[in-house]
Order: sequence, then C-alpha cells, then structure tokens
Amino acid sequence: MSGTARAFWIVAPGRGEIRSESLPDVAGDRVLVRTVFSGISRGTEALVFNGQVPSSEYERMRAPFQQGDFPGPVKYGYSAVGVVEDGPEVWRGRAVFCLHPHQERFVVPAESVVSLPEDVPATRAVLAANMETAVNAVWDAGIGPGDRVAVVGAGVIGSLVAWLAGRIPGTDVTLIDLQTRRERLAERLGVGFAAPGQAEGDCDVVVHASGSESGLASALALAGNQARVVEMSWYGTTRPAVPLGEAFHSRRLSLISSQVGQLPPERQPRWTYRRRLELALRLLTDPALDHLISGASSFENLAEDMPGLLGHSGDVLCHRIEYGHEK
Repeated sequence: MSGTARAFWIVAPGRGEIRSESLPDVAGDRVLVRTVFSGISRGTEALVFNGQVPSSEYERMRAPFQQGDFPGPVKYGYSAVGVVEDGPEVWRGRAVFCLHPHQERFVVPAESVVSLPEDVPATRAVLAANMETAVNAVWDAGIGPGDRVAVVGAGVIGSLVAWLAGRIPGTDVTLIDLQTRRERLAERLGVGFAAPGQAEGDCDVVVHASGSESGLASALALAGNQARVVEMSWYGTTRPAVPLGEAFHSRRLSLISSQVGQLPPERQPRWTYRRRLELALRLLTDPALDHLISGASSFENLAEDMPGLLGHSGDVLCHRIEYGHEK
C-alpha cells in the first residue's frame, strides 16, 4: 500500500468533512501524485455540495475518480495539480494535472494525468477543467472571424469563453454582467464589457453562462435574426422559465446546450478527451488568466470554508486550494 491520504467529502447537503483513506499500491502503469493545488469549480460544485443534482443525472454527473454517490456522502471535484512521486520512471517528478477530487495524495493510472506545459505555472493550471468547458462552448457556438459575440455572465466559464472568442480574428466580443466591477476583468482579458440592458444587440452568437433566468432572457434578447444562443448554465433541480414568446420564433433563433461531458459530434471522429485537455492546458499561457483566480485558502480548512466559497458572493471566481507542499 502507498499509505493513507486525506480527502474532502460532502457528507450531507451543505456539510463537508476531511476523511482519511488508504491508497492502493503503485503498480504497473499507476502513478502516485502529491497534490499541490486544486481548484473549486463553483457552479457545478455548489449544486453537488447543496444536494441539488437531479436523480435523473446521478450517473451522467459522476466525476472521474468520484467515490460515493449523490446526494452523499460523496467525494467530488475535478481540478487537481500535483507532482508525481512514484510510478513509472518517465513520470516521476513531473508536474501534472488530473481530473480528481480534492485530496492531498492519490493513485491513478498514468493515462489519467497530463503533464503541465513548461510555460504554464501550477498556480494557473487549476483552470484547466474550466478551460476545457470553454473550448467545448466555442466549438458548439461555431464562432468565426468577424462575428459579433455576447457572453452573458462574467464568471470563470463565461470569462474564458469571452477570452477565447476574443482571439478569433475580427470578432467583436462583449462580456455582460450585473456586477459592473467585472469591467476591469473584461479589460484585462482584452474584450468589451456592458451591463445588462446596455449591450449592443443583433449578435451573431450569444453564449449564456450566468446561471439565472434573467441572464437567459438577456441572451435571447441580444441574438440577431437566425442567430445561435448557447446555454452553458446548468440549473440542477431548478426549472428556469425560458422566454420563448415575443420574437423568438419570428427571428428563428437556435437555442442549444453545451456541456463538457461530450465532444461535439463533428469533433468525435478525430478528438479524444485527452487531446482536448492537453489543448486546454496549452491555452493557459496568458498571465491575464490569473485574474480569474480570486483567492486561495488551505486544504486544512476546506470543510469550514466550503459553504462560504460556494455561496452567492459575486467576489469569488475560481478559488484555489493550497496543500502546503512545495511545488
């Protein structure tokens, strides 16, 4: 055995604790990873933490290396950055990313870890899973050169989508949020900003990532004739009202979902999940993306801190968990 490790578990809706567990042997192609950082993905993790995963989605919502079942007790999370301490010689000492729950050490197959590019610091690599989601959204949205794009919701996912779209030649990208202080974030990401009701409409593509009914209504209102609206928000057990009256039909709008759990159909013949994750990590070279990490705290205090971090505070973007290990 590789000893024991501590992990964060959701033991009941709204309550978590750190538990110790035994680690399996490091044999064959498996690696032992010592976690340096992990990231909290507020949208999905808030629904899981608060017991709001619909029973119909219990299986589809399972994360890699999840233990337990919804609504709990369950070990959940998917953004761990660490260093390989044991395993095949080719992996030892490498800084890696893994879709793994919050845990100080873990053993996984080597094929489940991806090496960090040399120019991507471990502190920023916790955004990799979010960047994967944003890449999928840009693919689903079909954003092209010269498009006028609105992204409603300046959380981590919306901001990453805006950042990606803003790097397509000729695009005019506006990030939209109720919190006007997010204008400074938009500037740092190189895109425009507007408050709801002040953004220019007639957009070619609109991406909604605010997780609110009002945000979805704004997204539909911003879409131009025969435009595509991409819904990225996941509402869990909540049933949002969708305003499909007024001009929705006369403008022949398309409302589609985007979700990271599946590759877009046109990509599936050539792309794998690993290839997409490797791309997400390569895209994290821009220091401007550090502004999406709004704070950090210790793994030791995660059980006490998690309720506040997953609350409705508009100040929290990606929160980084630090494990007290040298990088």
